[in-house]
Amino acid sequence: MKSSRLVSTEATIGHVAQLTGCPIETIRYYERIGLLPPAARSAGNYRVYRAPHIQRLHFIRRCRLLNMPLDTIRLLLKALDAPEGDCNAVDQVLDRHIDHVLERVAELQALEKTLRELRGLCRAPRSAKDCRILLSLAGERDPRD
Repeated sequence: MKSSRLVSTEATIGHVAQLTGCPIETIRYYERIGLLPPAARSAGNYRVYRAPHIQRLHFIRRCRLLNMPLDTIRLLLKALDAPEGDCNAVDQVLDRHIDHVLERVAELQALEKTLRELRGLCRAPRSAKDCRILLSLAGERDPRD
């Protein structure tokens, strides 16, 4: 992670990108979709960010690193913005994400099994025109041949 020091007053979008590890276009996108509040503008019409923007971007980035979709992050940000609210909603959001991850793991395991079976079709060197893997993927030969 980049430096965790927060800006004391204001920062440009380039500086914020360096501090948070978020590309400039991603920062603009998060503003457009409402995950990040709009930055103030300087006299020259440049975006001017403050410490709360950087903190929020760090939060979003950590969530994205956990493979959370933007809708899930939006729900977590809503809870973050209501510090006196009940944490039960956060628990539920995380439980749903865990379930999603478990489903994805099962899908990836099934994919691995299929790929290993496909790889097992071709144990001996042969020309590409006779490659059982390519023929199977092209649907031209039963993989069990």
